[in-house]
Amino acid sequence: MDLSIVIVSWNTRQMLSDCLASVREGLGDLKAEIWVVDNASEDGSPEMVARDFPEARVIVNAKNRGFAAANNQALAMATGRHVLLLNSDTLVHGDVLQRSVAWLDAHPEAGVMGPRVLNTDGTTQASTSRFPSLRHLALQTLGLTRIAAFDGYRMTGWDRRDTRAVEVVSGCAMFVRRAAMERVGLLDEAFFFYGEETDWCRRFADAGWQLVFAPVGEITHFGGGSVRRLNHKRDTMLTEATVRLHRKHGGFAAGLACWLLLAGFNLSRAIFWTLARAVRPGAADRARHFRRVVADLARTWPRSVAA
Repeated sequence: MDLSIVIVSWNTRQMLSDCLASVREGLGDLKAEIWVVDNASEDGSPEMVARDFPEARVIVNAKNRGFAAANNQALAMATGRHVLLLNSDTLVHGDVLQRSVAWLDAHPEAGVMGPRVLNTDGTTQASTSRFPSLRHLALQTLGLTRIAAFDGYRMTGWDRRDTRAVEVVSGCAMFVRRAAMERVGLLDEAFFFYGEETDWCRRFADAGWQLVFAPVGEITHFGGGSVRRLNHKRDTMLTEATVRLHRKHGGFAAGLACWLLLAGFNLSRAIFWTLARAVRPGAADRARHFRRVVADLARTWPRSVAA
């Protein structure tokens, strides 16, 4: 088996259908298997997959187990030489799947590879990045990451048209060598949603595998397919995940410093947008959003972190 494609879905029926149709068309002569893990959708997604895409193997969860745990269910049974984590709100273009497998076969030192990911308007998405270090978080808190020269985390000054070593590949379209995965292990299920691929990438790097961006083809990522309904909870989960990353890989002090930086970021935005309500359109909604995140900050400290 050349490739195992794993797609986790939560109430994204139409997007999932479009994604699977593009995968079916893009496989070419690859020997591949498709896994769909449904996290307790209420929109008929599993039934749609069984009816319209019988070649896909479907795992239906009774509750939303989160991104890491759901992926692990399929990864534990996948048989491909390589695996692809693919979001349900994506479209595969042309022969990107075939070219990605060929690229991995030609570069055995690479454990993880990310292709070009596009926004819906055709612009390039920042789907690869560096690790969200304390320095990068401090620059974000100060508002300096709006300037490309200071946005080293998202690497926004790079057009992603050349092959380059990276530290993080987004889980929206992430190719992983099976041999590397067998050495590193599966995703850490303590990360419910966000941070899991960043942690995984850090573990691949620590094990000596290269992580590479390679412009071998294109995948469109619409973004927000499963998180649009989460409102401020999205930022709360992102904060918890980022703190967990630093506590896991840097210890208690690094986790605390990360938490303080993110608390300062959200508190400063809550104050700014509250003061701007009288003069800025939409400021009231933004102020409400950040106040809710601040109110949930106590929940963003990880209770336990695996080594």
